[in-house]
Amino acid sequence: MTDSTESDYSKRTSWRRLTVFSLIFIAMTAAGLYAVYDQFAGRSITFDPRLIAPSTLLMAGLLLLVYFLSDGLRLHFTLRALGHRLPFKVMFRLVFINLFFSNVTPMATGGGFAQIWYLHRHGVPMGRATAATTIRTVLAVLFIFTLTPVFLLTLRALKDHTITGNIGVALAIFIFLYLGFFAILLFRTHWLIVPLTRLLVALRHLHLISEERHRRWQFKARREMLRFSDSFGDYIKGEPRYVILSILFTALFLLSLFSFPALLIHSLGYDVDYLVTLGLLVVTTFIMYFSPTPGASGISEGVFGSFFRDILSGNHLVLVTVSWRLLTIYLGMIIGLIVLQRELIKDRRNPE
Repeated sequence: MTDSTESDYSKRTSWRRLTVFSLIFIAMTAAGLYAVYDQFAGRSITFDPRLIAPSTLLMAGLLLLVYFLSDGLRLHFTLRALGHRLPFKVMFRLVFINLFFSNVTPMATGGGFAQIWYLHRHGVPMGRATAATTIRTVLAVLFIFTLTPVFLLTLRALKDHTITGNIGVALAIFIFLYLGFFAILLFRTHWLIVPLTRLLVALRHLHLISEERHRRWQFKARREMLRFSDSFGDYIKGEPRYVILSILFTALFLLSLFSFPALLIHSLGYDVDYLVTLGLLVVTTFIMYFSPTPGASGISEGVFGSFFRDILSGNHLVLVTVSWRLLTIYLGMIIGLIVLQRELIKDRRNPE
């Protein structure tokens, strides 16, 4: 099999896999919304025109602008701290490509790989690209994992809740494992070389990869992991303003993400306790991190409906759930799919 044929086969396989995951995403989303409708909304749903009032659309548009801009800028300044600079149009295409891939792959794994591929396409070395996307993820994880226990212990709305009532032990285990993995990845990267080497040896013994590919992959894996380790050190030692800005824009990104439910609920005339809605979204996002479904589809809708059923009336609960996911996920995914198609068409027209 020639390299060209192998590449074409790999692309066809990847698209088939993405198609399957996309169909799973749609099916699980539908199942999650039906569960909210059936279990939490009392089988009631009524469209409320206040959600599309000009003032609501204006505020939602401004919040979306902050959401997308801060998402791009948090990675931009992480790259700047690492000594790389890409055009803003490249960075913001990447925002939407990430939104598409991270929501059609289980546990958001595809988003990181897609960003690494895209950054590498635009001249960022693989180790640097891996470091930038991982550091960007770790910053968000640190915010969410730090705030989740605080809200679980202080929010009255979560006390004796069926989802969070027995989450204490699981929470401790998840936080330990997740942060432990990232600590090893960032500070003791070389520890991962041995298990990775053994995995490649096992794949070779099972005849899943050729001898030549085994040698090539092992060399590249070791080289990129060592580069990644060096890159993280460079980020810590990078220009302080870029490091600080990457942290600040991560905080702004999360704050805008967690503010959408408060905006939607306020637009429907409810008396909103912003801190409560913020806390409920932080815990919802924490749970979504461990969802095995593509983009936490189904689970995110179910958890959101369960948390907000005491705040919203039944006829508004499904409506707000759909609107929340539309603004934060579905819209970005659609744009991401369009951007990805254009990038692939550009690749076919200008093959390297």
